Parts: sequence; structure tokens; C-alpha cells
Amino acid sequence: MMLFNSTARRIHPMRAGTVFGLQRNAFASLQGTLRKRTPVISALDSRNRGVRRATLQAGEGKSGHINTAPNEGILFFDNVFPLRLQWLLRVPFSPEDRVPGLLNSLTSPGLTAGDPLNLIEKAMKDKTPVDIVEVLPRLKEGGEFVKFTHNETMPSDVIERAIKEYLKEKPIKPWWNPFVRMRVNLVRGRPWVEDLYRLPTSRLKVEFLPSKPGEEAVELSQEQLYAHFRPYGKLSDIIPQPQDSKILPKFAFLDFTAPRRAIMAKNCMHGYLVSDAEGGGKSGTIIRLTYEQKRKAHWFWDWLVNHPRVTIPAVAAIVASVTIAIFDPIRTFFIKTHITRSFHIADSRIYRWFKTQATDILRLHNKQDDDAGMEAIWDDRRGNIEQIKTWLIETADTFIIVQGPRGSGKKELVIDQALKNKKYKLLIDCKPIQEARGDSATICAAAAEVGYRPVFSWMNSISGMVDLAAQGATGMKTGFSETLDTQLAKIWNNTATALRQIALEGRSKDDKDSHLGDDDYLEAHPERRPVVVIDNFLHKSQESGIVYDKIAEWAATLTTNNIAHVIFLTNDVSFSKSLSKALPDRVFRQISLSDSSPEVAKRFVINHIDSDADDEPEPDDGSKKLTPSQRRTDLAELDSCIESLGGRLTDLEFLARRIKTGETPYKAVREIIEQSASEILKMYIFGTEESTDSPRRWSVEQAWFLIKQLATTEELRYNEILLSDTYKSGGEAVLQALEQAELISIVGGPNGRPAAIKPGKPVYFPAFKRLTEDDVLRSKLDLAVATELIKIENANIDKYENELLLMSKLKSQPWQLTPRVQWLLGKVEASQAKVEKYEKECGVLKKVLGEEY
Repeated sequence: MMLFNSTARRIHPMRAGTVFGLQRNAFASLQGTLRKRTPVISALDSRNRGVRRATLQAGEGKSGHINTAPNEGILFFDNVFPLRLQWLLRVPFSPEDRVPGLLNSLTSPGLTAGDPLNLIEKAMKDKTPVDIVEVLPRLKEGGEFVKFTHNETMPSDVIERAIKEYLKEKPIKPWWNPFVRMRVNLVRGRPWVEDLYRLPTSRLKVEFLPSKPGEEAVELSQEQLYAHFRPYGKLSDIIPQPQDSKILPKFAFLDFTAPRRAIMAKNCMHGYLVSDAEGGGKSGTIIRLTYEQKRKAHWFWDWLVNHPRVTIPAVAAIVASVTIAIFDPIRTFFIKTHITRSFHIADSRIYRWFKTQATDILRLHNKQDDDAGMEAIWDDRRGNIEQIKTWLIETADTFIIVQGPRGSGKKELVIDQALKNKKYKLLIDCKPIQEARGDSATICAAAAEVGYRPVFSWMNSISGMVDLAAQGATGMKTGFSETLDTQLAKIWNNTATALRQIALEGRSKDDKDSHLGDDDYLEAHPERRPVVVIDNFLHKSQESGIVYDKIAEWAATLTTNNIAHVIFLTNDVSFSKSLSKALPDRVFRQISLSDSSPEVAKRFVINHIDSDADDEPEPDDGSKKLTPSQRRTDLAELDSCIESLGGRLTDLEFLARRIKTGETPYKAVREIIEQSASEILKMYIFGTEESTDSPRRWSVEQAWFLIKQLATTEELRYNEILLSDTYKSGGEAVLQALEQAELISIVGGPNGRPAAIKPGKPVYFPAFKRLTEDDVLRSKLDLAVATELIKIENANIDKYENELLLMSKLKSQPWQLTPRVQWLLGKVEASQAKVEKYEKECGVLKKVLGEEY
């Protein structure tokens, strides 16, 4: 009775017409069979309406297993449902109470391939009838378990064989997979019916377990595994556990040709006890089967992680390609707008219109104070301005260099005068680029000069760390990070592209030379090329030359490809060394700017003083209006003052501003000289390395030696200084460093070689004199120079004496050594005489320091 009650509970919920694909007539037939066996089926039918269908996916009572009594067996039918229905059971928001309704929809006759109950009835029609006890669908495996009872006269193998023969004679092929027929096999083990999120695969993992605790399991051979599992489908491979593996329990892998073959084998053979006769040992061995992924869930990611030598360069190449494809056109656009000033408000027509209209209401100055008085300078340099304009309309592919000391007006000459009417010009200041600290700051400074954006300078540091880590892991550089050289090259190349596009913007199909190619067109029209002005070239070049090397190479590319004209503005007289590397076969066009002559300097100062004359009201008495310079009576001192001050524009402008405030020329020049003397002491004598941006490359004694020499004469011989004792060691490097620091200026001679040394500014000459007139300062620094020279001579004497000592240790004195000994003795005598001379000087200097303040 209990058996029939259980049967009724499990079958009745499909009363609506189908029992997992069973049609109404089949279900009626099954109910008729059951009514013959028990009269209580109708009563139970009304009591079990709420049975949850989800229990069918987790075994009887959610135990994960199907229990069988004597004379009971289990058949597994495959290809009953589409195998892809397994994905529906992986939906995390589908609770268990929704599964019965889902099964009612999925097990309809139109979806299932056939009715296993009907098949059993037809297959056993002429034989002993079989009673169906339970049907358990396996949606994720696309099949069904059918639990049945049989009498003792008919074993389960006979029933299995009968149903197989029936399916061979009348194969059932589902509409979703018409090439594969339904199959059936008897379940020989104890299947594990689970509802975990584990999807079927074509690989099974076979684990060998003991039948009882404490017993030892036997690892089946490949031949034995083949004999047990080949009946369920074709095997592609059998992979045993490696012999050196320590993993327990022992296992092996079975690879089937299709997932449905593996599903059939797992459901039929899981929990099967291999007897001693079958090779399972005395106590037997239980087979446990689980699906095994051939490819791990994260196999692609694992492959990437395990092959860094391939993946990291590939990622770097992809990033570079994406950067070029996406960001390079954007950066080129921003560079073009920076050059053409498309987004500058001051250049817009509306802004200019408002500015013009405002002049009727407000009195606006047409000139700034900084430009006041420059007409006299430009009149004096009119020839240089016209020369630059002429060079810009010629086709010669070479550089234009404007060289002159700092403050001589190079930038104003080129930008404000020579290129005043030039529409497209690009100014690149090397000073912020060279003074930037670190690669990221240098890249940002270079990008800002040309309008290169967006720029991800911080990525350079991050990619450098990634590259370093990858190098430590793989033992080789991956190329993920980019050096400063590469980053600068990208900025300059994008700028070259933008300049080329700007130069070709004016082309039209109606032009007479429209048949020419782009290169030929640019060569034929030098006036269409933009102008690139590179200011402060070779500024602090002794610190690092990579920036200037890249700029020179890029400038050479612009000129040789006829993309743009390039003008270099530099203070360094040795510019040809750097530029000749980029254009070794070209003759540069050069303009050298010097300090203004006394006449021009005087006109500049007077014009600067009179720059505000237009703002003064007319006199009430009707007399002639006088300029500020005409009203002053002390401007007669200008001639002598300018002679002392020199013709440097910055110093002249400083002088004019002081005079405008009411100071006399003499007082203004005196204040300027005193200020310059204090500046020299702070920067070159008493200042420390911490107070300057870069470490010093000269000593206090070397700087004072030049100051003292230049105080007596405005020009020194270059080689004469190098022969002095103070500059014998590294003299040329020290002189170049002092020139970069603007204490001195080196004048070039024939063939571009350095020939003479002058003060860095004309005002430094009277400042040097002022410093040497201070007895205490002069005595202190002369004492330091003398002390340094004594150290040098003592070191020379030690060297000579050591050589004499070495020769004295010889057993015999060859006569050939006599000249060498005489020479060494003479050197010792000369050095000793110098030491005595310096000692006497030190005594005098110490006396001065002890007596004066």
C-alpha cells in the first residue's frame, strides 16, 4: 500500500494532461494500471495537489539519490529535452517554487522528443508488463530517469535490451536535433541527482573509491575503463593520473566525442561497484564520476598571465595603435588651433570690433611701456629685419640663426618686426622645457609650447614601473614604457603634421600649379610655409642635451622637407656644434646682434622717457608743449652714463625707468652698478649651490680670477686664461659654465673658435671695478686664490719628489737619468719659488684683513 501511495504522490501533479511529455491517453493508461493495483489512487489524487516539482531535480527528498527496492530498476533516456535548457536552471533569481510551473511548460509534447513511458509500454507489449514507479527529468542533462518494477522472471537487462531494440527499429529523432536519435541505458550504479550549477561536458573525471572505510581502492587500467565505458559512446581519449601524482583518491579522465555520451555514462555508471572479477580488488572499487572542464573557466586570462613575453608586448602594441588611431588626430587638431589661434579671443573679429568702438569712449594706449622707445633700436637694425624677411621668401632649406647676448632684443626683432605680418608662426621657448624637473614635467612643458593635448605624462611613470616589473618577471624588456626621447619625438612629429596641413590649406584645384604634388608645391611656394621660432636654444645645455638634440633633428626635418622655416634664437656662440649634427651639409644663415651704439642707446633712453608725453595736457598759456626730456636739465649726463652702462637693452630700459621716477642719470647708473656688483657676489662668489637651480661648475677662486682680470681690461685672450695656474685643470668646461651663468661672454674668432673673453654684460665692467676697489673683499679673495695656488704647487712638488725618491732607490744610477733628474730638480725649485712668493703675498693680505673693516 505504501508503494502505491508513493507512486501516486509522484505521478499525480501532471494530471493536466502530460506526465513529463506523456499524452493524455498514455497518462490514462498509466492511471488505469495503477487503479488495478490500488483502490486509493483517487483519494490520494486530491490530497497531493501541492507537491513541489523542484524535488525532482534534487532526487528523492532532496537527497541527491534515487533509491531502489528489490525488483526495481532505473532507465536513463537521453535526448529527451534540448541540452541548452540547462542555461535556464542557472538563473540566480529563479526560486524553487517556480520550477514546477517551468517543468509543465518545458515537458509539453511539442518540446520533448518522445514519451519514455509510452516507449516502454510499446517495447514490452508482447512481453511481461512493466510498472512505472517514478519519472525524474534532468533538464540540464537533456534526459529522464524512469524508475520501474519487474518480476523476478524478467531481469532488468532483458527490459533494457528490449527497449534498445525497439529504438533501433523505430528511432526517435527530436526536431531540435534531427541527426541524433534517442538512446536508453540501464542505470548500473547509484546516480547522483544534483541541482548544482555544473554544466555537462564531454570529459568525465573518474575517481576510484573503496567500498568500505579502511579498505583500499584499486586504480583501473585504461583497458578496464574502456571496457566499462565504451558501451555508452565513443571515447576520444583516456588520460590516467600521472604516476608521480600524490593526489588522493586516484583518478583518470575520460574524453567522449560528444557531451551526450558523457551524460549517459555518468548517469548510468556513477556509484557502480567494480567487483573483484572485473578488476576492482577483493572488496571492490566504487566509481565516482563528475564532469570536468577541458578548458578552465578562465583559460584565456590564465594564458595571458602565463605568457607575459607575448602578451605584454602585444598589449603595448594595442595601446600604441589605439593611441595613434584616436588621440593623434585630436592632438594634431589642437596643435593647429594653437598655431592658427582659432580659439584666441583677442584675434576674433568681434573682440577687435569692440576694442575699436571702445577707443571712442576710453583713451587706450596703443603701446605698452615695455615697447616704448624701441623705434630707435628698430631703425638701427632695419637691415637685419629686412634680411630675415628676404630669407623667408627664398627656397634654401637651411636654418636662420639670430645670435646675441641675453637682453639684446632677439625675440622682439624676429617676432614683433620680421614676422609682424606673418599669419602662421609658432614660438617654442626651450627654457621651460630644459628647466623642467623629471621626464613627466619635461613632456608637459614641451606639449604646452606647441599646444599638444591631451597629454598623459603621468602614464610615462606608471608604464615605466609596469615595464620594470615585467622585466623582473620575464627577464627582458617588454617595450611597454616609452623613454623621454620617444615621447618628445611623438610631440614633434605631431607638430610637423599640423604644420604641413597648415601649409597646404590654401591649395585649390583652380590654381595654376594644382598638378604639382604636395612636396613640389611647398618647394615652389616658400611664402606659404609657417615659421617656427625656437627661443633660448642651448639654454643650460651643459646639464642635458637630449632636448636640444631632438629639437635640432626635428627642425632639420621641417626645413629639408619644405614644411616650415626655422629660426633659432640663441645666446651661445657655439651653436654651430649642435646644429651641424642635424644639418651637416648646410651653411647656416646667421645674424649676430650686439649691444647698441652710444647714439642709438641715447635715443632709446630719451624716447622711453618721452613715451607718456601724449597723455600730458596742453599748457594753458598757449606756449609750445615740451616733452619730459626737454624739460629736464640733467640729461647732459647721459653721454657719460651710457658710456659706463653700455648698450644692453635691458640695462638701458632700467636706466630710463629710474630717470622717469626723478633720479639723475649719474645716480641711476651708480645704483645700477652697485646692484650689479651685489648680484655678482651673490651669484658667483658667496652664493651656495643650494641657492641656485643647478650645481656650480666653477670655484670661487676661478670666478674671482676672471673678475679681477676683467676689471683692468674689457677683453682677455681666451687661451691666455687657459694657461694660467687657476684654469689648468678643466679650464674650458669652467669657462663654458661661467658663460652659461652670464658672468662672461666668449667672443668667437676665425673659423668659429673662441678667441676672447668679455664681461657678460657691459654694466659688469664698472661693477668689476667697483668690487676690486673694495680692499677687504679683494684681500680676502686674493688670499683664497693664493692659498689655492700654494696647494697646487705643493702637490706638484710632492709629485716631483716621489719620482726622485723612486729613482734614488735604484741600485745603480744610469747616466741616461741625469737629464731627468736635473729637470725634476728644476721643477721643484720653480714650484718652491712660487710657494715662497705666494706666502709673502698671503702675509700682506692677512695684514690688510687684520687692520681694515
